[in-house]
Amino acid sequence: MSENRYGHAMDGAAGRRLWAVDVVDLVAALGLTAAYVSLAHLPGADGQPTYDGPAWLVWLVAAGVGLPVALRRRFPVPVLGAVVLALTAATFLDITREPYTSAGLAAYLVGLAEPARRSVTALSVALPVAVGGVYVGEAVHTPSGSPRDALGVAALVLLTVGGAWAAGRVVRSRRAEARREVRREADRALDEQRLQIARDLHDIVSHNLSLIAVRAGVAAHVADADPHEARSALRAIEETSRAALTEMRRTLGVLRTGDAPLGPAPGIGDLGPLADDARRAGVTVDLTVHGAEGLPEGDQLTVYRVVQEGLTNAVRHAAPTSCRVSVVVGGEEVLVEVVDEGPRADAAPTQPTPTPPTPSQPSPSGGHGLAGIRERARLYGGSVEAGSRPDGGFALRARLPLAREGRV
Repeated sequence: MSENRYGHAMDGAAGRRLWAVDVVDLVAALGLTAAYVSLAHLPGADGQPTYDGPAWLVWLVAAGVGLPVALRRRFPVPVLGAVVLALTAATFLDITREPYTSAGLAAYLVGLAEPARRSVTALSVALPVAVGGVYVGEAVHTPSGSPRDALGVAALVLLTVGGAWAAGRVVRSRRAEARREVRREADRALDEQRLQIARDLHDIVSHNLSLIAVRAGVAAHVADADPHEARSALRAIEETSRAALTEMRRTLGVLRTGDAPLGPAPGIGDLGPLADDARRAGVTVDLTVHGAEGLPEGDQLTVYRVVQEGLTNAVRHAAPTSCRVSVVVGGEEVLVEVVDEGPRADAAPTQPTPTPPTPSQPSPSGGHGLAGIRERARLYGGSVEAGSRPDGGFALRARLPLAREGRV
């Protein structure tokens, strides 16, 4: 697909429309030519000078006034020059009795199709010739009224030609702004897609590396005392690594192809395996899903990422612990809750884990993961609350409004 000089995309339909416009221009050109032949034969009963020259000269001038209009879209500046010269000749031959319509049609295309410098230069030459020619013809060569009347006719020509050119510039400017807006929208969509990919990659890497770190700690801790448990932890690391690589390939496929991700995005059906991963890392997960059948894919992905972030924080900051995960769809919203009880006071750590946050330490709510979750929710008009619980532990709650037509 290409673009024409007016900035329009050229496909088959656009080509047919341009051909139709050319036909209209041809009809207008023939009409103007015929009109000037008729003007040459008008009697002088209205007080206007009459043409008394040979017929061939009438046809020549009429052709110069009208026929170039058929080519105005292909050669705007040459057409304007030819038409203005022919109209000036028609004025001095006492044929012209209209406000330079053909010059206005040509000037419109000069304003629309030509770059600013070329367009202004063409107008600055054509306009004085047209206005000066009609004034001299009306006031000096064959006056039919007072100089004031001639000045009025010249002003009418100025308005016709200059106004048509200005209209062309306005349309050109609006079309250019529309194209810029389309490009801006495309850039915004691309930026949003990249931001979405960055969020997905953060969630994938953060969640899976947390699980791998926990299981690696378990393997190192029990390697001598319980080789079977150590091998089990290593197998879990292998499975988690493979799953992470698969999901990263799916996400990065967008960057390579610019198309949709390879395979379906994670959704409600993937919450079970997500909870199983957290259980293997020492978090007892109680998962409840109610009324989520038929959620749109975008909502499902957001729910999945909220739960993933909550479980990742539980594994990273509180394992071993208990965690309640709830996804409830009711009315016009989806409520997602991930609430953990914090580290167990009587549980001896089985692996090195980060120290749970205390009032003197930054809360996980300031991390990139929760910031990304808030952005996801905001895209759907939702909200996210996250923070430490008064009785210990951490709570993550997200509310996503659900439009009625969003259900399937």
